This record gives sequence, C-alpha cells and structure tokens, in this order.
Amino acid sequence: MFQSVKDVQKRMEETGYIPSREISTIVYLAQETQKPILIEGPAGVGKTELAKSIAVCLEQEMIRLQCYEGLDESKALYEWAYAKQLLYTQMLKGKINDVISNTATLAEAVDEIAEHDDAFFSHRFLQTRPLLAAISSEDPVVLLIDEVDKSDPEFEAFLLELLSDFQVTIPELGTIAAKSRPFVVLTSNNYRDMSDALKRRCIHLYIDYPDIETEKEILRMKIPGIQERLLSKVVDTVARIRELDLKKKPCISETLDWANALMILQQDDITEDAVFKTLNTLCKHRADYGVVRANIVHLIKG
Repeated sequence: MFQSVKDVQKRMEETGYIPSREISTIVYLAQETQKPILIEGPAGVGKTELAKSIAVCLEQEMIRLQCYEGLDESKALYEWAYAKQLLYTQMLKGKINDVISNTATLAEAVDEIAEHDDAFFSHRFLQTRPLLAAISSEDPVVLLIDEVDKSDPEFEAFLLELLSDFQVTIPELGTIAAKSRPFVVLTSNNYRDMSDALKRRCIHLYIDYPDIETEKEILRMKIPGIQERLLSKVVDTVARIRELDLKKKPCISETLDWANALMILQQDDITEDAVFKTLNTLCKHRADYGVVRANIVHLIKG
C-alpha cells in the first residue's frame, strides 16, 4: 500500500517511472477511494508503463486485457471449454447410460441428465479470461484494461456494471464477487470518446508529452551513458518536431530510440546528415518524413 503522495512518487521513481506530482496524487487517490483510473493521452506517453509501475510498487500481479474492435464478454470474461466437456462426455459414456437406464421415454432421459448439469458446468471446465481472473484472484491484483477506446460501446456498457459492483454472474454457476478489489487502470488513445457514464466511475488523468526537463530526466535514467550535450540537443529537437503538423508525433519511446541510434552510430551532434540517417526511428509515416526534411534547418538550429 502507498502511504502518501510522496511515497507514490518515490517508489515509482525506483521502478524507473518518473511521475509528475499530478500523476502521483491521482494514483494515491485511486488507491484510497478504490476507484479506477482512466488515463487518456497520445500513444507512447507512458500510460501502460504507469500501470506496470504501480504493479511493481505494490508487488502485485498485473493482469492485462488488450481491447480491440469486436471484443466481447466471452473473450474478456470467460468461456466454457466445450472440447473438454465433450471429451469427458465420451469418457463417461457408460456412466451416462447408467443414469438413463431406468427411464422409459426420451423426455425422461433428458430430465435425468439435466439433473447432472453441475458435473459439466463447473469450474473445472471454465476458462477464465482477464476480467474474471482479476475478480476471482485470491490476492489483490492490478487490472489493466488497455486501449479501452478501441472496444465497442456495447462492451463499454458491460464494463460499467463490472466496475460498479466488481462482480459477474455466470448463469450456470451464479454470481462471483471479487475476493479482493483490484486496482483498475484503463487507458485510452482517444480513438473515440469515452462515455460520461464510464468517466463518472473513474478518476480521470490526462498524460501529455513530458516537458523538456522531465524528458531529459527520463533519458538520463534510461540511457546512463549519454553525454549531456547530446541529450539536451535530442530532447530540444524532438520538442520542435512535435510542433510540426505530423500524422504521428514522436513519443517518449521514440525519443529514446533516436538517442540510442545516434549513440550507436557515434554521432555526438545533431546535424542534417545525422537526422537523415536516423529519421526512421522518429517518423512512423511516410508523409511525416517529408515534413521533417522540409524543416530540417529550423529543427537543428532551433
């Protein structure tokens, strides 16, 4: 358990994640109020890494549900192992004959078999998916519902019920309530707007690209051998690139990739040639290459 906002900041920094005061406060409040955190922001600013850092700090398992279009309850919650049920049916065929041996009609046989439903619809045939695994875990876990904005509105409506009561109903087994309430983190890249109902159930957090000093601190932590002069030029240049009209602005991970590429190629300065050689580590769309190239003089001179 986190003891204070300062404790959150200190322990997260020890895991290699550098939180702002706002992030540390939100994490602490989420723990104390037992409310999920809905994190929105551009791709690559550390939303998923925040959930991983929380799990490490709390020494809890992180269970991740990756959302996508078409995701439904059976993929997120549970499925019945029908092939295993069929195999057991075949293996117990003789026993089934014993069960229905005293019945005179088909209807009686069906009723007799129905009384033994519990044998085939039990936990041994239940395949748990991330949501049910988080709810039924004996120990507290961190539940990451990643890129929830990519799921359909129908699935989002299902999440509302789950996040309100932290329990699910399986028709064949009954209601399963959370043994320990998970620490829930939802992330969104703004693929679509989340409903007001979902936002009401969560503490909202928007993570933007870091400021210059924070990004420098991240590079110092992640790339210990980088020279301070190169580090400053990399971060300043990336900040100017983000001001351009790009389809995909470089995120923190791409800043790290670029700095590593420059070090591998033994480039100790940001020149036109150095940028052209390593531009593929920063730009992920062809159109963005042209925009950066067209502004190269401005970018390297500031």
